[in-house]
Amino acid sequence: MSLETLIPVTGTIMNITRGGDCCSQMIAMRTGNGVVNFMVDSQTFVIDSRQLRTGMRVAAFYDSSLPVPLIFPPQYRAQLIATPGRNEQVTLKHFNRNLLASDRSLQLNIADSTMIQTANGQVFDCHPGNQTLLVYYSVTTRSIPPQTTPGRVIVFC
Repeated sequence: MSLETLIPVTGTIMNITRGGDCCSQMIAMRTGNGVVNFMVDSQTFVIDSRQLRTGMRVAAFYDSSLPVPLIFPPQYRAQLIATPGRNEQVTLKHFNRNLLASDRSLQLNIADSTMIQTANGQVFDCHPGNQTLLVYYSVTTRSIPPQTTPGRVIVFC
């Protein structure tokens, strides 16, 4: 899975149905742009192995380099699913050694309270720069680039 081509869709799970086999599910999400369907299977990485439920707010990431059927509502295969908290946002980007996102959309200010861990939940004791990071944050400054002190950072080594 190439993390650079993953695009997030954030919304609330409306419905979960069984997919074509017992190892997959179809999730219907209500987003700000309407309904979007996601196929979740054994290859989908769910952060913290959370059990997905109706009414849960999630950010589902799909691979923009893969073909998708031209149907409505849109249907994607979820590569990664994160569950942001109330008033929390998530972003998945590559950050340089100064913790500036590669697209200059966000600057991280790591605090002592910021929880930094690897994708499998282990403590990450090194500097998280020059890595692809899944960042959980709530507020940003109005500067350019916006700055935030994240509550949690997951490092994809």
